[in-house]
Amino acid sequence: MNKYILLWDGDCNLCRNASHWFKYWDKRNEFVSFPYQEAPSPPMNEQLFAACKHGIHIVKPDGEVINKGKATMFALERFGWGGFARTMTYPPFIWFVELGYRFVAENRPWLSNFLFTKEPPNRSDVESSAK
Repeated sequence: MNKYILLWDGDCNLCRNASHWFKYWDKRNEFVSFPYQEAPSPPMNEQLFAACKHGIHIVKPDGEVINKGKATMFALERFGWGGFARTMTYPPFIWFVELGYRFVAENRPWLSNFLFTKEPPNRSDVESSAK
C-alpha cells in the first residue's frame, strides 16, 4: 500500500469524530484510516496493537511508525501546515505538543462533548461552491 495508514481507537467517540475531520482535510487522498481494532495485518501486529491503545499512530508506506503528537504534526504537515508543523516537531515545541496530546488523550470522554462535535462539510459541496 502506498498510502499512510492512520490507526485510531474505534471505541472512542472523540477519535471517531476526529477521523472524519482527518479525512476531510486529506485533500490529496494520501491516507487510509482504520480503528486499530479493525486494522489489517500487516501492518497490525501484537506490539502495534498494544501501542495503539495509548494514542493515534501513522504507519508510513516504508513501514515507519509515528505516534501521538508527532503523528498529529505529520498529518498537519501533509494537510498544508508544512513549516509550522515541522517546527513543532523540534524541542522545545514537541514537548508542549506531546503534553497537549496527553491531556486530550486522558480526557477524551469529557472533551468529546466539545471537540469535533460537528460533521465536516461534504467535500463535493465545498469544491463545487468554490468554482
